[in-house]
Amino acid sequence: MEQVKLGRPRSFEADDALEQALIVFWEHGYEGASLTMLTEAMGISRKSMYAAFGNKEELFLKVLQRYERGPGAYARESVLAPTASEVARAYLDGAVHAGTQPGRPAGCLGVRAALSVGATGQSVQDILTTWRAKSQADLRERFQRAADEGDLPADTDVDLVARYLTTIADGVSVQATGGASSAALRSVVDAALLHWPPS
Repeated sequence: MEQVKLGRPRSFEADDALEQALIVFWEHGYEGASLTMLTEAMGISRKSMYAAFGNKEELFLKVLQRYERGPGAYARESVLAPTASEVARAYLDGAVHAGTQPGRPAGCLGVRAALSVGATGQSVQDILTTWRAKSQADLRERFQRAADEGDLPADTDVDLVARYLTTIADGVSVQATGGASSAALRSVVDAALLHWPPS
C-alpha cells in the first residue's frame, strides 16, 4: 500500500530565500526592510515566511547567522592568525573585502542594520550591540594571549587595541556604504596599521 505523505512540500528553496532576505536586510537595514520587500525578494508569501523562518526579528537572526558564516566570517577567522599583527591585518582586510564585494550591498550588514534601527527595533539593536561586542571581546582575548606570549608588549592595553580595530572596521563599513572603493579603504587600513600596535 502506498504511503500517504502528510502536508504539502515547500514550494521554495529555503536557503535561496534566506540569501535573498540577507540582501534585503543588508541593503535597507532592519527597519527599512519591510515585510513586503522581504517576501517579494524571497519569492514567498507572508504565511510561508512565518512558517519557515518565524517573524521578522527571527528571520533577521537567521540572516545574521548566515552573514557570520559567509561575508562576515573574517571576524572569527582573523583571530586564528599566528601573530597579533596578522590578526589585525586579517580583521581589517576582511572588513574591506566584506564591504566592497561586487554584486552585494556595500558595508557591513551589522553596522548598516544598527544605524537604521529606531525605538521600535530595540531588541534588534540589543542583538547587534551584543554581536559587535563579541567580535571585540574575541580580539581582546586574542591580544591578551599575544601579550602573555611575548608577541605584544606585556603592558599592551589589549582592550584599547581591540576597540581600535573594531572602530576602524566600523568606519570602513560606513565609508564603503558611502561609495569608497576597495583600493581607497585598503589605503586607510595600511595607514591604521602603520604604528602597530597603537599605544
